[in-house]
Amino acid sequence: MKIVHAIARLNVGGAALSVLELAAGQKALGHDVLVVAGTIPAGEASMEQLASELGVPYRNVPELQRELSPRRDAAATRVIQHLLRERRPQVLHTHTAKAGATGRLAALLAGGARPGVVVHTYHGHVLSGYFAPRRERAYRLVERALALATDALIAVSDEVRDDLVRFGVAPREKFEVIPYGFDLDRRIDSTSETRVRRRSAAGIDDAFVLGWAGRMTEIKRPGDLVRVLAELPAAVLLLAGDGELRSEVEHLARTLGVSDRVRLLGYIDDLGSWYGAFDVFLLTSANEGTPVVAIEALAAGVPVVATDAGGTSTVVDDGETGLLAPIGDVPALAAHVERLRTDDPLRRRLGAEGARRVRERFSTTRMVDDVERLYRRILGA
Repeated sequence: MKIVHAIARLNVGGAALSVLELAAGQKALGHDVLVVAGTIPAGEASMEQLASELGVPYRNVPELQRELSPRRDAAATRVIQHLLRERRPQVLHTHTAKAGATGRLAALLAGGARPGVVVHTYHGHVLSGYFAPRRERAYRLVERALALATDALIAVSDEVRDDLVRFGVAPREKFEVIPYGFDLDRRIDSTSETRVRRRSAAGIDDAFVLGWAGRMTEIKRPGDLVRVLAELPAAVLLLAGDGELRSEVEHLARTLGVSDRVRLLGYIDDLGSWYGAFDVFLLTSANEGTPVVAIEALAAGVPVVATDAGGTSTVVDDGETGLLAPIGDVPALAAHVERLRTDDPLRRRLGAEGARRVRERFSTTRMVDDVERLYRRILGA
């Protein structure tokens, strides 16, 4: 089977990682797979090298960019349209909003070269909480129109699907919920030796360490990470990532008097070796599709304290693998962290159970098999 995956960009994050893991798994099954991705904006770390490591064929389309641009978007659509006519794939599988729009429009314009299967995966959505109401309404209308040109829609969690149905993107029966899958044993290094090495590199000895990883953007509410730290008497906060709110995070840390307990690591290539250095992973987002960083933290045996946002509860089982609190409830988040700090048996129990569950729930084999069944069902219809 010839398969083309299109994604806006292979930046560090769950969407790009899952696409590359899926493509690698499909290639291992004998399929002819190509991943098409656009330009990574300045200030974002790349995951393009992983395509080579996994042996996944990859083609960069510079015209495909995150920012809205009628000229570039039209050019990206033409490039993908030409690629479809050139390769004649049976499957076009698009991911993320921009690639979903340009890719599905290209399939419509490809005439006889339209693939027999056109699928789009929602790794999350930007239909609420990201833009002004008027712009959100416009994007919802666009997604509804695109859904009509799509054979099936995939959501990475029940919560993402339910949001999209509520926004009128498509009826519930057009969605398949297929959770992420990752080779967690390959990605995560949580040995005691690595823990000591990473903590030493961060200038930490016996401190209780809160960890976080991601892009410092408004939807992630990184200021709440610092506010939680300020309510804790004895903890250090390690932030792996960067973004437009970094300077605000630094300013807030100074204002609250906790600068000496905050470590800003920036983007790091080997994040999987850092999770074991954390005692608790803290997630303060206002929205999530499926938080891959929480999956990876749990895989390292680190319990997660998080806001109950979007698909977070798909990953974190409250009271069993971590503790959840309402969005923006800093005192509740701080109380959860303090509880785990002072109750070592509980912290270890949640971490161990999390490591077991995520390996069952988020395996690459399960994800690849689920997607394969969907493709074949549509082709056989």
